[in-house]
Amino acid sequence: MPDLQSPLAVEEIDRPLAQTFGMRKGVVSHVYERNVSMTTRDGVTLRANVWRPAEGKAPTLLVRNPYDKDAPASAGSPRESFPAVFSFVNAGYAVVIQDVRGAFESDGAFAPKINEIADGEDLMVWLAEQDWYDGTVGAFGSSYLGMTQWGLALGDNPGLKAIAPTVAAANWYSGLWYSPGGALRLSLVTFWNAMMYASEEQRSLKRAESIDDSALLRLGGALLDPLPLNESTPVVSLPVLGTGRWLDEWLAHPDFDEYWKAQDWSARIGEVTVPVLATGGWYDLKVHESVADFVRVRTHGGSEEAREQSRLVIGPWDHVNWSGSFPDRYFGVLAAEDLAPSHVEFFDEHLKGISPETPAPRVRIFVMGIDQWREETDWPLPDTRYTDYHLTSGGSANTRDGDGTLQLEAPGAEASDEFRYDPRDPLPTAGGALLPNLPGLVGPVDQRVIDSRPDVLCYTSPVLTEPVEVTGFIELKVFVSASTVDTDITAKLVDVFPDGRAINLCDGILRLRYRNSLSEPELMTPGHVYEVTVPMSVTSNVFLPGHRIRLDVSGSNFPHYDRNSNTGGVISSEALEDMIVADTTIHHGGTRPSRLVLPIIER
Repeated sequence: MPDLQSPLAVEEIDRPLAQTFGMRKGVVSHVYERNVSMTTRDGVTLRANVWRPAEGKAPTLLVRNPYDKDAPASAGSPRESFPAVFSFVNAGYAVVIQDVRGAFESDGAFAPKINEIADGEDLMVWLAEQDWYDGTVGAFGSSYLGMTQWGLALGDNPGLKAIAPTVAAANWYSGLWYSPGGALRLSLVTFWNAMMYASEEQRSLKRAESIDDSALLRLGGALLDPLPLNESTPVVSLPVLGTGRWLDEWLAHPDFDEYWKAQDWSARIGEVTVPVLATGGWYDLKVHESVADFVRVRTHGGSEEAREQSRLVIGPWDHVNWSGSFPDRYFGVLAAEDLAPSHVEFFDEHLKGISPETPAPRVRIFVMGIDQWREETDWPLPDTRYTDYHLTSGGSANTRDGDGTLQLEAPGAEASDEFRYDPRDPLPTAGGALLPNLPGLVGPVDQRVIDSRPDVLCYTSPVLTEPVEVTGFIELKVFVSASTVDTDITAKLVDVFPDGRAINLCDGILRLRYRNSLSEPELMTPGHVYEVTVPMSVTSNVFLPGHRIRLDVSGSNFPHYDRNSNTGGVISSEALEDMIVADTTIHHGGTRPSRLVLPIIER
């Protein structure tokens, strides 16, 4: 390839590479410039790569990125790397990919989320000064790159016409670093911060701000083998990550307090006036909030266009694997698809005013089980019927071979099941919506690797004779008591196949101190019975004839979530030797009707 430090026409790029990316031959329509500078209102220089028209004006698509604008996978979603950029270029767009403040080629100090609204506004001011800018802007990208789009939508940016956040969330507490039930997403927090701290160390070495590469080597080693990061306690003293950066603040605020409320952009979605194309995956760690954000725009968006023209797409993907192929579950050839064409159509409609021949559906979801894409008119699906599946047993629901059952009829007799949660031997994570993306840790995983443990309660339906579709948000409403002042309840929805495979669909956790409020924790009285709700995220699956519906309940899911110390103290500050064992009882039947609430679709 030619030297990308200087401007060049895209046609000068190596022809085989151009053909791979689907660029048009014989047409010199755009110019590429690397490290184009702009200055923020407080004097910080940010740098971007720009694909712009060689002549004339064009609508512009923005990507604001902390993961290196020069890395192909950073130019969009996992299925939208540099090939997607050229798809947009070929469709007549300028594309600007900017390193956010403090990341890679941009100056300043990186502080997650803090500067994104203001810096996005300043980028828009710079863009308005360019002679190739036609006055209309859209934005695309995944994960943090999706969050920066919400920042653009909440800023003073009149030229913004549409955003397309992928696997992203506007709420950074219950949508990212903590769960909707208040537990720390430990494996994500350690992995992501090791990655970002390594980037900072690399940047310091590159700019000769440091001659000591030991921290970079330690962090690099941790990224090669990330799981041991989670074993160290107290979490606030993780030896590889060190102290003195933003992680300290996150751990110092385990409650949804004013620190997090100031960063909760989901509460401001009523200010969003542009259409949103939200894309996510059933096994993505942000899917709960991705869908919730779409619902917020649909119901509270600040314009009719935002409310009526926003779109939702959910596939059988995790945060980085968009193939639909996992070691324990393959969703078929339809599962993987190129998102760029639908993005081009979305931006053509809202930036160029080109109406598609066939209007895009408001909601498009991949229904697992039948492994098919389906179009819907809205979310929640209008024909949703929330149905209680009651927990019952003879008192021995422990393990997959226990006597726990799920039934539609409310059991008259009261009964209970018990399990012991020991922080020194937590239930290992086996699949789900998390990072890092490691086989056996993420996505659909056969639960037989863990469901024979006595600290797992399994409640299973009879073998189905008819298909049962579950599409929507899932909750467990359960009566619980414990021997300690605090502990966790985990819940997992499982599809049990005729051959015995037990594939997880979605899960959740409730830290019981947050049973009434994420902002105002309340410790429990040991032995007292509480009715609580465990949020279990969202899914779409048809349980086929011959299959069974199963609910798994336990007290841990480690290292997806941090282990509760059960003491009622500040968990991130406690060492393993400070933690105590909790004996937990699940009550059901009679006046304590514990039940799994499923959104059933009947057609």
